[in-house]
Amino acid sequence: MSDTVSLVRLLTWLSPTFPVGGFNYSHGLEQAVASELVTDSAQLQDWIRLLLAEGSTWNDAVLLAEAWRVAASAGDLAPVSELAEALVGSAERHLETMNQGDAFLKASSAWPLPVHQSLDGGAAWPVAVGAVSGASGVPLEETLAAFLHAFAANQVQAALRLMSLGQAAGVAVMAAIEPDIAQVAARAERSTLDDLGSAALNAEIAAMNHETLNSRIFRT
Repeated sequence: MSDTVSLVRLLTWLSPTFPVGGFNYSHGLEQAVASELVTDSAQLQDWIRLLLAEGSTWNDAVLLAEAWRVAASAGDLAPVSELAEALVGSAERHLETMNQGDAFLKASSAWPLPVHQSLDGGAAWPVAVGAVSGASGVPLEETLAAFLHAFAANQVQAALRLMSLGQAAGVAVMAAIEPDIAQVAARAERSTLDDLGSAALNAEIAAMNHETLNSRIFRT
């Protein structure tokens, strides 16, 4: 596969228009805004950076990399799939990752691959993306960068709906975190399952507390 085809495929798979329903989920950000943990663009930037480098999104990147390697070598995806599901810290996060993973597998079956059969029972979002990318021969680091960028962009889009934050401020956040996305993608590309671990307690608690938020836009 040429670099251009790989790029186009990643743009398709991780576009906001790809039917995985990412716009339904805030990854706990809605609760963080309601609790005034995130009140402006600077705090939003810090929130996303922490999730990328030390939070649940870092773990997702490690799991994606493992699924990519297993699929690229035609190995058994069941262990990493089960691990990804077991590591989810709350009911809503489980809903978010499994629903998006299942939707990604269904939509990406337009590019039929053996992994679609091996994961026919569903898979967490990072495992689904990693497995399909690895089986397709899309480079790992580029896949990680696109996945992390999609996560960050979805957080910014959620913030635009939740806060008094204009489009220009949202774009500025995306520009500011470009180095973070590149660094985390490069680090995750070299990772193993031994590198799993997070330290974003406020984000995890926000994801748990969102279940009881009275008025909400997002499912998580």
